[in-house]
Amino acid sequence: MAFARTCSVALVGVEGVVVEVQADLEPGVAAFTLVGLPDKSLTESRDRVRAAVVNSGGEWPQKKLTVGLSPASVPKAGSGFDLAVACAVLGAAERIDPRVLADIVMIGELGLDGRVRPVRGILPAVLAAADAGYEQVVVPECAAAEASLVPGVSVLGVRSLRQLIAVLAEEPVPDEEPDVQGRPDPLLAGLRVPGTGAATGMHSVGAAQHDHDHDLADVVGQTAARTAVEVAAAGGHHLFLEGPPGAGKTMLAERLPAVLPRLTRADSLEVTAVHSVAGLLPPGKPLIDVAPYCAPHHSATMQSLVGGGPGIARPGAVSLAHRGVLFLDEAPEFHSQTLDALRQPLESGHVVIARSAGVVRFPARFLMVLAANPCPCGRFSLRDSLCECPPSVIRRYQSRLSGPLLDRVDLRVEVDPVTRAQLAEPGARGESTATVAGRVRQARERAAARLDGTPWRTNSEVPGRELRSRYHAAAGAMDEAERGLERGLLTARGIDRVLRVAWTIADLAGHDRPDATDVALALQLRTGVPRGVPMAIGALT
Repeated sequence: MAFARTCSVALVGVEGVVVEVQADLEPGVAAFTLVGLPDKSLTESRDRVRAAVVNSGGEWPQKKLTVGLSPASVPKAGSGFDLAVACAVLGAAERIDPRVLADIVMIGELGLDGRVRPVRGILPAVLAAADAGYEQVVVPECAAAEASLVPGVSVLGVRSLRQLIAVLAEEPVPDEEPDVQGRPDPLLAGLRVPGTGAATGMHSVGAAQHDHDHDLADVVGQTAARTAVEVAAAGGHHLFLEGPPGAGKTMLAERLPAVLPRLTRADSLEVTAVHSVAGLLPPGKPLIDVAPYCAPHHSATMQSLVGGGPGIARPGAVSLAHRGVLFLDEAPEFHSQTLDALRQPLESGHVVIARSAGVVRFPARFLMVLAANPCPCGRFSLRDSLCECPPSVIRRYQSRLSGPLLDRVDLRVEVDPVTRAQLAEPGARGESTATVAGRVRQARERAAARLDGTPWRTNSEVPGRELRSRYHAAAGAMDEAERGLERGLLTARGIDRVLRVAWTIADLAGHDRPDATDVALALQLRTGVPRGVPMAIGALT
């Protein structure tokens, strides 16, 4: 029987579908037909596979060859099916026992010389194979560490098709010639794909986690802004920093990822899967265990920010910042439609993108930090008259951030310029990142203990109805916030967010439940109106 089958994985977003790759040989004029809804790059695999088999010492069957990808209704894209197609053809030609191939999932691109190159999305593909019950996976050698992150799966990393044929046929495995020393490994080129967002400030690892030059102690003054950063990290609250150029907005945002706790194992796999699909997973680091930091330029398009692109949608900055920080510097300079597209993922924690080729769902639970100048020249202030912008220009500039978007931001802080006295003051350095990160970790642990048994882990995720029915503040603590709702200063969503922030402040201060001081500080951080409470968290304990 000139028939063989093996398996590979088709990715739709960050979700995988196991695809059965079938090869059938029939007498007739030599031809190679590929069916099953392939895209252009997959259609070209016919030439890559033929050359790889011949250059690996195999004999290409001179018969009518049909390769089918089942289920045929699922779109297949990319070159990751090359390895499975080649082995299915060799199985149908009886070069490899077809029974050996049936329960193996193969993922990898073939070079014309038979070398196996890595592709994007190895981790989510292996996760999909494990969920489908497969226990054996073949991947490129340089991506074996990434595939080994999935428990319960036996991973075989191969460097060439010759090696794989020898393993499956139980023959001596040939040694591949090493690459020239001093040159980059050409096989690693598939792990970082240009044009997938690296130029827009999307980084797969929070650089501040490992850079000792980025410490919160470097930020002089800015007590209110430092407190807002700490509260944002402890509760996962979104933050808006407004102030003149040079006041320290970008410094604070760059130091926020280091304050966040390290990712759990489940979160690490989610983040790594997204970056693997995007082609931004750095070689030599198969698992991302620190909070990502993404800072796209204000000229970024909606597709690069939210996700999309031609064909199957690719993850955008909101997904690359999943479980991390999305920093939008010069936020009013972004296109208004691009910013308003963030409203849905801010609420739901995911983004759904519909295209003609299919509908994909990407995770997008990030901590958003907006930074803006008060006016186009950046010098507008109620304390002096240095600004020369007309009032109409100031109103137009500030209105670029829509009300519905700002209503979803829990913390709004005005960052004042640093004075000469503050810079020259001895001992002006504040608390270090390690000190603040320790309090944040303890606050997260208190919140996790309180929310144990629920689907939420941070205070920002708790729905308003649950806050009002199960997680009450102290008696009379919410009176001032409720009066703000009656006067129209707060919306219904706003008062829920004030209570969320108050719970985070209580966790940081070690209180059993928010008291009037905690709620007053939460109101001050949201509205910017002084409430006569100390801004430092240490003063509340």
